[in-house]
Amino acid sequence: MSKEVKVFGFWASPYSHRVELALSLKGVPYEYIEEDILKNKSDLILKYNPIYKKVPVFLHKGKPIVESIVILEYIEETWKVNPILPQNPYDKAIDRFWIKFIDDKCLPAVRKATFSPENVRETAVEEACECLKTLESALNGKRFFGGDAIGMVDIAANFLTIWLRTIQEATGLEVVSVEKFPDLFKWTEDFISCSVVKESLPPTDKLLSFVKASLSQ
Repeated sequence: MSKEVKVFGFWASPYSHRVELALSLKGVPYEYIEEDILKNKSDLILKYNPIYKKVPVFLHKGKPIVESIVILEYIEETWKVNPILPQNPYDKAIDRFWIKFIDDKCLPAVRKATFSPENVRETAVEEACECLKTLESALNGKRFFGGDAIGMVDIAANFLTIWLRTIQEATGLEVVSVEKFPDLFKWTEDFISCSVVKESLPPTDKLLSFVKASLSQ
């Protein structure tokens, strides 16, 4: 029998991983469909996401939803068990602020720092570090951004774990380290050590080969 929840994703995408992790945390069964987004996008991706034509695409009872954070919000509202956003309206608004900061400021700055030409890299790294310093302040002594348990802010920041580490290894550029960002570094360790996270992460060797191949193109 076909599952009522389907996720169209790409194994190396942190955005696909966001959706899979949220479903796993809530114990929601789903069918995963791997997409070859780099070379051969399926007709279903073009059908369900005609505007952006990318993953993840979330299908619930035949109805498509796109954009990972929008999908996370839908999952949170549909399956109330193991909430990934605070119940208090103010705390929820603060978490949504940090999620927007991650996607709008932090991740673009980190990508620019890791992939920019050498002549502008130093400035790009400084800008990325400023963003990461601001993000680190949101931990404020907590194990996770969500407190004692993984929440939506942690899920949104997943790129800063094995994806960024792999890029750093492939490029030889260090953006996040225990010396620069001790609290953020500890967060990455705690995040990837969680069994539910570990089960859904892509293999590091495979990811490293993928990143190196992408950089050589």
